[in-house]
Amino acid sequence: MSYIVAVIAPGAMGSAIGRRLRENGAQVRTSLTGRSAAAIARAQAAGMDDVEDALIVSSDIILSVVPPAEALAVARRFAPQLERAGRKPIFVDCNAVNPHSVAAVGAVITATGTPFVDACIIGPPPQAGVQGPALYMSGPHAQATLALAQFGFDVRILQAPIGAASALKMSYAGITKGLTGLAAAMILSASRAGAGAALLDELEKSQPMLLKRFTKSVPDMYPKAYRWVAEMQEIAQFAGNDSATQAIYNGLASLFERLAQDYGNDRTEIDAIEAFLGGLNVEGRRNGAS
Repeated sequence: MSYIVAVIAPGAMGSAIGRRLRENGAQVRTSLTGRSAAAIARAQAAGMDDVEDALIVSSDIILSVVPPAEALAVARRFAPQLERAGRKPIFVDCNAVNPHSVAAVGAVITATGTPFVDACIIGPPPQAGVQGPALYMSGPHAQATLALAQFGFDVRILQAPIGAASALKMSYAGITKGLTGLAAAMILSASRAGAGAALLDELEKSQPMLLKRFTKSVPDMYPKAYRWVAEMQEIAQFAGNDSATQAIYNGLASLFERLAQDYGNDRTEIDAIEAFLGGLNVEGRRNGAS
């Protein structure tokens, strides 16, 4: 009997996860109710089966992979079906939410008698021939997710309670995506002040590794910026009573929201960043430099 995984929902990450599961022999289910034409196309290309909610909850494992703001709604949507299910799946919340948010999701799921696992995904969507991403799992039922390792995933168990995997995601994304946001902010500030060329020269001389990183991470951010808004807000909440850290990440949320709007409209700020990076090739050096 094949292992059945339900992936909610077929976004860029969810559909790539679904494709890897299918390629490694799992049966993959999803729900396309209310999804966009693009999401439907991704699911079909990944070989994911569109099924009713009753069949979603009869899977071996459910992976919730949705924008942070939708995590709790997904749990509430499936809770009635999970409560009625005679055989409970493992419900894994893989979303970029803070520990308080994942605790709220877990409370809804565990009230149905369903095993709940807190997870975080670190790395880009699965790609052919590329190892990763890493799936970190925490909570009392985390060991049960090791079954995913046979389907091409790097599953890492944290010997820690619910909330630990989400805390890892918040802190890791706070550093990596935070650096991307800081780079974009200072590139724009330097360009507005007429110091863009000088900043580029200094980064080439004293911070070549950072500059090489920014030449990839900043442009990669443009189409994703709208998704990073809620993630930065979750990180701000993760900071708890640390008002200074909250201010940093709420500020980054506002920055990413502005860049997302700019990317979809006249691209004034995106073009300014591109002008700054435009003289560089993929190695992070000026075109024509030796």
